[in-house]
Amino acid sequence: MSRRSGILEFAVLGLLREAPMHGYELRKRLNTSLGIFRAFSYGTLYPCLKTLVANGWLIEEPGSAPEDALAASLAGRRAKIVYRLTAEGKEHFEELLSHTGPDTWEDEHFAARFAFFGQTEREVRMRVLEGRRSRLEERLEKMRASLARTRERLDDYTLELQRHGMESVEREVRWLNELIESERAGRDQRSGPATGSAQQDHHTSGETGGLPRHRDSTRPDPSEDTAN
Repeated sequence: MSRRSGILEFAVLGLLREAPMHGYELRKRLNTSLGIFRAFSYGTLYPCLKTLVANGWLIEEPGSAPEDALAASLAGRRAKIVYRLTAEGKEHFEELLSHTGPDTWEDEHFAARFAFFGQTEREVRMRVLEGRRSRLEERLEKMRASLARTRERLDDYTLELQRHGMESVEREVRWLNELIESERAGRDQRSGPATGSAQQDHHTSGETGGLPRHRDSTRPDPSEDTAN
């Protein structure tokens, strides 16, 4: 299985864990909620769904309204199929959620993983965030070294493009630092006495959430591709 198809399968399982959906609704959610899938088509989605059904992780069901299925039949159209996550599919998705290997730090996979952080254990979130930060710090170091070597040979526009790419990576590193600190603070609050303001902060971040309470509008969207 290719990396990109693996990311799509992960996202489909995650969305269907929230609620059963038909193909059109799934594609809409992939496009709107997970920006990395804006270019995906039905021609990509439906083979993925068929694979998940064949693996026993999804089942196909007719639309919930019998009159809709009857109307479609009388009109010679195919009734909508609803896809539902099976118990095996839920177990498989939870196994995927617990994975923290290097592939979870890459641009597209990280964006998909981050979209489901609300369903992910805090310690797993921490490992993924720290791995992503480490990967970007390595990338930033290479970009700076490359720029230092080639600066004199670049025209003004190419140089500005290089700087823009570095600034994008630097912004994401700062964003990750903030997220990691927030996750640590939430963990510390739960391990200590839950009194006073700590109780309020714990309630705000939730059992599964650790996002900062104030978001910076300049912070990059995790679904955006950073400079390679």
